[in-house]
Amino acid sequence: MELLYPVAPFPKQAQALRAEVRAFLAERTFAQATEGFSAELSRALGERGWLGVTWPRIYGGREWGLLERFVITEELVAAGAPVWAHFIAERQSGPLLLRFGTEEQRRTFLPSIARGECYFAIGMSEPDAGSDLAAVRTRATRVDGGWLLNGRKIWNSFTHLCHGMIALVRTAPPDEKDRHAGLSQMIVELHTTKGVHIKPIINLAGRHHFNETTFEDAFIPDERVVGEIGNGWQQVTSELAHERSGPERFLGVFPLLRKLLVRCEPEAHADLGRLVAHLFVLRRMSASIAGQWQQGATPAIEAALVKDLATIYAKEVADVARLAAPVEVDPESDDPYTRMLAHTVLHAPSFTLAGGTTEVLRGMIARGLGLR
Repeated sequence: MELLYPVAPFPKQAQALRAEVRAFLAERTFAQATEGFSAELSRALGERGWLGVTWPRIYGGREWGLLERFVITEELVAAGAPVWAHFIAERQSGPLLLRFGTEEQRRTFLPSIARGECYFAIGMSEPDAGSDLAAVRTRATRVDGGWLLNGRKIWNSFTHLCHGMIALVRTAPPDEKDRHAGLSQMIVELHTTKGVHIKPIINLAGRHHFNETTFEDAFIPDERVVGEIGNGWQQVTSELAHERSGPERFLGVFPLLRKLLVRCEPEAHADLGRLVAHLFVLRRMSASIAGQWQQGATPAIEAALVKDLATIYAKEVADVARLAAPVEVDPESDDPYTRMLAHTVLHAPSFTLAGGTTEVLRGMIARGLGLR
């Protein structure tokens, strides 16, 4: 397998759109995007038609290309905008429903996602099955009219504030010959389904971002099954490629890098030059994947490589910042640079987990390249 990252020119519409988004953001002040959840911002973006822009108009979209969406995303994340209210739903849940969902599911959820009024959480990882999704044990048992869901999901971002979760569950016993068989995906309407319990997980910064979600005989009607029963692995692989390849993977530390450029010691200029060069490479790779999506491909291996490199990059930015412009790490500081550095240092461990652990991703990449 040969990995190439050709980038189609951004269309004129995308360049004009970039100026509009920048003007919108110039009127606002943000901290950093990683834990930013703002229903107000999501609704404002929806009012401008900047969510779900690639989707058909009948579902609230604008039928634009993926490069237009890329421009909107990178401008928002580079500005540190609190995008996480709508982000999971717009980035991956919506495209998953467009590809595998029923017409009723699309009409129920997509327009409200495009308006910035409906938020989704990811229901993949479990306490004993982190990035090894084939090992999930949350089980859906067939009953009259639907399924009873029992099990646990963990590290679910903002579940306590979301309306729905697309959960990867086991609908058939494990098959020793095919570990990926017997998996399915279901929409869990979090706050209207009995038997769903959400418990906060407080992170290193003392914030409530992650959650543990427990299902105890939670009834999921047949109309909330996504795609085909037993096709969950193929579906979730498609979803993960969306999650791993976007500009948010490496631009989350851009606000810190921008502050660092004006505060660093002269002897650190070479290190900063290296960081900027790496940023341009990652951006090219990410934009190329958006182009591949637009052409109908599913660049799962390329997406995994972007995510792995972006994880390394985020840590490098934090390491260089601590040496080039050292300050006492304080997440409550009045100084934006000090606050951003503290934020990045405290969240760096989670960068290696979100979207798949480094070890699992490198295994995927090696297999995809025929190295194993």
